[in-house]
Amino acid sequence: MVQVLLQVPVIGMEFEAFAVLFIAALAGGAFGAALGALPSFVFTGFVVFLGEGIAILQNEIGSELGSIGPGDIATGVTGTIGFGAVTGPHIAFAGGVAATAYAGRKYPEMEPDDWDYHFGKNILYAFGTKPDILAVGAIFGVVGMLITRIMGGIGFPTDNIALSVVATAFLARIVFGYPLVGKVGGSSILDMTPFEREEKRVAADGGTETGRLATEPWLPHQYKWSGVTAIGIVGGILGGFIWLETGSIFLGYAISAMSLLFLNLGVEKIPVTHHITLLGAVGAVIAMPAIGSEPAALLVAGAFGAISGLFGEVTQRLFYSHSGTHVDPPAMAIALFMFILGLLYLAGLLPNAGYLGL
Repeated sequence: MVQVLLQVPVIGMEFEAFAVLFIAALAGGAFGAALGALPSFVFTGFVVFLGEGIAILQNEIGSELGSIGPGDIATGVTGTIGFGAVTGPHIAFAGGVAATAYAGRKYPEMEPDDWDYHFGKNILYAFGTKPDILAVGAIFGVVGMLITRIMGGIGFPTDNIALSVVATAFLARIVFGYPLVGKVGGSSILDMTPFEREEKRVAADGGTETGRLATEPWLPHQYKWSGVTAIGIVGGILGGFIWLETGSIFLGYAISAMSLLFLNLGVEKIPVTHHITLLGAVGAVIAMPAIGSEPAALLVAGAFGAISGLFGEVTQRLFYSHSGTHVDPPAMAIALFMFILGLLYLAGLLPNAGYLGL
């Protein structure tokens, strides 16, 4: 009976294959907690870069590998590992985010002295081998895998890995007792000026919460509208150019993810751009059949990059800045933008839906 249930279209897997994925997702989520959410995502970038590089090489030289067809190795690296149970953001990163939210409640003494936000947002922190924290990561890794598989199985028209990253982050807030949005410190939910004035959060007794800012923008160096728009245009064009030259939608995303190694190591003002380069590539993919001009496609890519960057900024102001855990703005931007594009494609208004399998 169980095997029959696992063969329905929503899951679309034999029982044994699903069991393998389930066990691997447990380990992948724990792996994300052990390394930390952001370090695990940097590994996503490296693995996807490798997979896309292999795919480009195979496309250039053709298949001379016997029974292995073109793209098969790349599919194994990019899909099964990079976006799969080992470093998939919906598993490893999601497990790390949930583990951080748990530690923010359970182990506030772990908070580094130089951390100004709630410890539940410190996705740079590696939790090593602490069993209960790894267990939280493991559970959320499986939940992230299930959300992605189910939403993909019903054909939900967006990037369901990004959607799962967002869903598990909100679930962690509910499970560990954080507010879904949080207390607004400024004049409106979009107001970041309390951060600029270095105002402290007011505690329940009328004092201030030690060390915690009243408003906590996702990136202190990347929240002003003009700067977000500028890096969005730049990153979008580069993402579109990479696709034009290589045929890979995800190579720019991988480069952006790898660049976060420097952010994790403390290099100041490294921008976060994977949601920008990815949507820039998608913009070029959509524009080329309609326009047929590479320069024009790059302009569309820049526009898509800017829009995705702004989506990330709006969503961080809504759902990141005022509560105590990490809800990923790039994932929110990707899920929202790809949902819009998916609907437009299904309505017959776009020639394709980028990388969505619609």
